Amino acid sequence: MSDQRTALVLGGGGITGIAWEIGVLAGLAEAGVDLSGAELVVGTSAGSVVGAQLTGGAPLEEMYARQLEPPAQEKGARMTRGNLARYAWAMLVSRGRDAEFRRRVGALALAAERAGLTPSEEERLEVIGSRLVTRTWPERALTVTAVDAATGEFHAFDRNSGVPLLQAVAASCAVPGVYPPVTIGDRRYVDGGMRSAANADLADGYERVVVLAPIPRGVGPMASVDAQVTGMVARVAVVAPDEAGRTAIGRNVLDPAAREPAARAGRVQAAAVAERVADVWNG
Repeated sequence: MSDQRTALVLGGGGITGIAWEIGVLAGLAEAGVDLSGAELVVGTSAGSVVGAQLTGGAPLEEMYARQLEPPAQEKGARMTRGNLARYAWAMLVSRGRDAEFRRRVGALALAAERAGLTPSEEERLEVIGSRLVTRTWPERALTVTAVDAATGEFHAFDRNSGVPLLQAVAASCAVPGVYPPVTIGDRRYVDGGMRSAANADLADGYERVVVLAPIPRGVGPMASVDAQVTGMVARVAVVAPDEAGRTAIGRNVLDPAAREPAARAGRVQAAAVAERVADVWNG
C-alpha cells in the first residue's frame, strides 16, 4: 500500500451531474464529512468542472448557491436519437476494442463539428471558463481526463502536463456530437467519459477512495464504476443518484433547468450516505 491516502473521484453526467455532485459534497460537509481536502481529485466531464472548482479554492456553499441560480440565458443541449444510434454503431463495429470505439466516436465528433451541428469551440471555451473560479492549475493534485479524437488514446491531464486548465476541462466536457472537440497543441480532444463515466481506476493506489458517480453504469467498452473499483486495495465508497436524484435529474442531463432540483436532491441524499462515506473517508 502506498502512503497516498485519500482520493475523490468525480464522474461525468452533464449539467445535472455537476449540480448533483456539488449538492452531495455540500450536504456531506454539512454532515461533518468534508471531502474537499482530498489528496487527489479525479474529474471526468462534469466531474472535471466540479474538481477544478473544488481544488481551485471555491467554498462549497458558494458552489452550491450557484447551482440554485436561474439558468438565465444558458443554452441547453440534448443527446439526439441520431447521436445515440451512431454511438451504438461505433460500439458494434468496434467489437469491444476500447481504443477503436473511442476513435470512432472521436470521428463522429469531428464530423458533427464540420457539419455545423455543434457550437463553436470558442463558444464552448467561454461557457466552460465561466464555470471555473480560476484558469490556473491548483497546487493540489487534480487529474482531468480526455480522449484524443483522432486516435482514441486516453489522456489524464494534470498541472505537469503543459496543458492549460481551461482547455483540459473543456476537452473533458466535449460530448461527441453535442459539443466540438477542443484543440490542445496540434491535437483535438473529446470527453474523457468515452473511456469510463468516472475513470475511478485512476485512484488506484490510494487508501481511501470516494466516488461520486452520476452515471455509475458502463455501456459496451465504457467500463462501469463497479468494474473499475473491484480489486482495488482500498476502502471505497461509491455514491450514485438515488431514486429521488434520478427523478430530479430527469432524462436530459444537459438541461440547465434541471440543475437546481438535481443540486437539491444531491444535498438531501448526502444525509443518507454520510455515515457510509465517513466510514471510508475517516478510516
